[in-house]
Amino acid sequence: MDSIYGWEWFVKQFESISKIDLTAYKRPQMERRINSFMKLVNGGDYNKFIALIRDDIGIYNRFIEHLTINVSEFFRNPSQWEVLEKEIIPALLKERSPLRVWSAGCSTGEEVYSLAMLLRERFPGKADRILASDIDNEVMEKAAIGLYAIKAVQSLPENYKSRYFAKDGENYRLVDEIKKMVTFQKHDLLKSTFPQEFDLILCRNVVIYFTEESKQNLYRKFAGSLRSRGVLFIGSTEQIFQAQELGFKSIATFFYQKT
Repeated sequence: MDSIYGWEWFVKQFESISKIDLTAYKRPQMERRINSFMKLVNGGDYNKFIALIRDDIGIYNRFIEHLTINVSEFFRNPSQWEVLEKEIIPALLKERSPLRVWSAGCSTGEEVYSLAMLLRERFPGKADRILASDIDNEVMEKAAIGLYAIKAVQSLPENYKSRYFAKDGENYRLVDEIKKMVTFQKHDLLKSTFPQEFDLILCRNVVIYFTEESKQNLYRKFAGSLRSRGVLFIGSTEQIFQAQELGFKSIATFFYQKT
């Protein structure tokens, strides 16, 4: 590939279009994802591909969705949700109620709606408003609609599926009672100002491709967004190294409390 239109050139051009800074992500993984998409759309080299996503909004939107790795499911890793339900939330409620909660990197909504259903089912009235954010407007629009394929809901506990979903053709539609608990807001974890004073933040399986430096900066910001003794819930592929230096202590696997 012509060195004039190499990786560094592409990163700068792409940021000027999308405002997404790819230097915060691990380069090998990002290059593989980008190159696979370029082949899919016959994008040619980086120069031709930049021209393509500038000129074709449809391909640009597909690329953003491909790049931001929107993989989600309801109650992903059930044993961790059990810890959240039986240990973390009850401990938080001993200190304050209602809880302020944020789902960062919410994708198409499965995770934040899992949380909303859990709160409504097990802790009614204790956290009726949840902030959900993502960098991708398109996935948040899908989340706000709350329409999911049969496959997406088949692993849900039957009481949740029967109570909070209605059959809609070949799909299942989430009831308004749960959708109204969630406010969606565009937010770039790498650049945007962080909201404050939360008791619980979920950011799970979002930072897997971030560089270590970006991860540490992000976790510091989350610590700043939490109230004293607030809790950050991360994904099963993630771990906070040097948690104490970043303002946390581990209180259970994948759960970190602000110190």
